[in-house]
Amino acid sequence: MRIAQVDQDTDGRRQQRDRAVREAVRSGLIGPAHVAAGFLDADGIQESVRDLRRAFGDAPVLHTFAAKAAPLVPVLRLLARSGMGCEVASPGELAQAVAAGFPPERIVLDSPAKTRAELADALALGVAVNADNFPELDRIGELLAVSESTSVLGLRINPQVGAGAIDAMSTASLSSKFGVPLRDAGARKRILEAFAERPWLTRLHVHVGSQGCSLELIGRGVRAAYELAEEINAMAGRQQVTSLDIGGGLPVNFDDDEIRPTYTDYVRQLRASVPELLGGRYDLVTEFGRSLVAKNGFTAAVVEYTKDAGGRRIALTHAGAHIATRTVFMPEAWPLRIAVYDSDGRPKLAPERVQDVAGPCCFAGDLVARGRKLPELAPADVVVLLDTGGYYFSSPWSYNSLARPAVHGFTARESDIRFAAVRPEQTLVEILAESGVDQADALLFSDVDSTPAHAGTPAPARCVQTEARSWH
Repeated sequence: MRIAQVDQDTDGRRQQRDRAVREAVRSGLIGPAHVAAGFLDADGIQESVRDLRRAFGDAPVLHTFAAKAAPLVPVLRLLARSGMGCEVASPGELAQAVAAGFPPERIVLDSPAKTRAELADALALGVAVNADNFPELDRIGELLAVSESTSVLGLRINPQVGAGAIDAMSTASLSSKFGVPLRDAGARKRILEAFAERPWLTRLHVHVGSQGCSLELIGRGVRAAYELAEEINAMAGRQQVTSLDIGGGLPVNFDDDEIRPTYTDYVRQLRASVPELLGGRYDLVTEFGRSLVAKNGFTAAVVEYTKDAGGRRIALTHAGAHIATRTVFMPEAWPLRIAVYDSDGRPKLAPERVQDVAGPCCFAGDLVARGRKLPELAPADVVVLLDTGGYYFSSPWSYNSLARPAVHGFTARESDIRFAAVRPEQTLVEILAESGVDQADALLFSDVDSTPAHAGTPAPARCVQTEARSWH
């Protein structure tokens, strides 16, 4: 029965995607004038939020969205309206969360390198803050001594339970840069002392990692945080730690259209690893990102040319490292499925052959698929990079000054697909502005004691030191 339901769900998602690609081509959102674009299924995102809520049931939990997965204000606003909170890791992401409408009490600030000014702004705003290390706790204490705050304050620990399959995505290895290493000599004692000295410290934060981390590994990390909270409270003689931020990290299946593991699988593992966790003793915070949006988005790009080299067919497209950075540089860890559509936006029916799908960046390794068996590609076809709703088109790389692609959201209403602009395509004027065109003469310094022969040269650019201003 479950297999039949999974098949029905995956077929539905595939049909919805096919309709969206066809309508995007028909309406000119992808084609000769717009050679690459990202697309997000608004209905799918909201259904993912509902799946998350259903999995946790009545447990006292604030689900926050990790803004880094899709730092786009319209996406964040959709999630805010769906009842989510927001996890941010920089002043930029905090500004985006506020602009999207998240109330401060539903925002959590995580970052391993918060400046004093960033901390002061966060405390003034009243967002929750998870300190990364002991010096940061000292800095927060100094700020609280001169100004009160309504922020919930916590400490991030590294449970050191091991790394997953992708080392770069693992944050609980022995030498991870994140948090206080729980198993290092003397660390647990220092944590207990830190809480004893700071009655305002009421939360523990743990995040084992994301892609490549097993549910069992995540469960072990949460267990370590729970046991530490119990120890802190026992020493305090009261429940000083009242909440646990258990992070996110649900892996995404990039092999096919099925959603696995599910949030239900995740909660089942939590119950097995920490049976007491969902009983209400602690308020919980989650920080899911990729798992909420990855399979609800795709990237479409036009095939510009095809050619043969060394016996291999190569399709030169407009989707490369500037969009799929992780896939290009770590193809074994971040492989992407490719769907092929013809110039009318219909699934392409053609004999398959082994091909490389290359991007437009000017280096040889700019390949989003290598030796992939696909319907034979031709100029004006559309390639679609699947499952790219998180971390791909929303976080572009400016290599070769290639334009950031437009991002469109879509929804299905009966037989119609409706699109809405999430972010416009970057223009050449904007690219020039970011590259300093207004300061074009800045480096044409001239000697202050110039001779009359230099009388006609422009005056040297003035180096002006500006004061950084808070965003709010």
